[in-house]
Amino acid sequence: MLKIDMIVLGRIKEKYLNEAIDEYKKRLSRFTTLNIIELKDRDKPDKLSDAELEKIIDEESEEILARVDETSYIITLEIAGKLLTSEEFAEKVKEVAVSGYSKITLIIGGSNGFNKKVSDKADLKLSFGRMTMNHKLMRVVLMEQIFRCFKIINGEAYHK
Repeated sequence: MLKIDMIVLGRIKEKYLNEAIDEYKKRLSRFTTLNIIELKDRDKPDKLSDAELEKIIDEESEEILARVDETSYIITLEIAGKLLTSEEFAEKVKEVAVSGYSKITLIIGGSNGFNKKVSDKADLKLSFGRMTMNHKLMRVVLMEQIFRCFKIINGEAYHK
């Protein structure tokens, strides 16, 4: 069974988001083991110099890299990444599973993203579009797409 790690920054305090995450974790348990690794999201005062912001991004990125399993297939979520349909994403996950990987690691950066070192680790840079999305809401969207992906792979009906 293909395992999935999702590395994210920050804890979710909103009850409705946690309920959605719990629901998708439950649904996904039929297909995979999903492990959400929450890292500390650093406080970012409104008035930071570019150098201060870059330092915070670098610190967060180093924490991300320290948690990446080097033997896994690594997918970063990036605005400039590749756009895939749900069917194409399912096909990619299926390819990964049959090519010898036992784990996929998905990385969602914090509110200011991550640095080039994290991006360079990616086997796939994935985009959900050119719009910026709240990184906490992105967890739910990504989990829904992972669930949809497994339904597609297994030939099961899922609403379009």
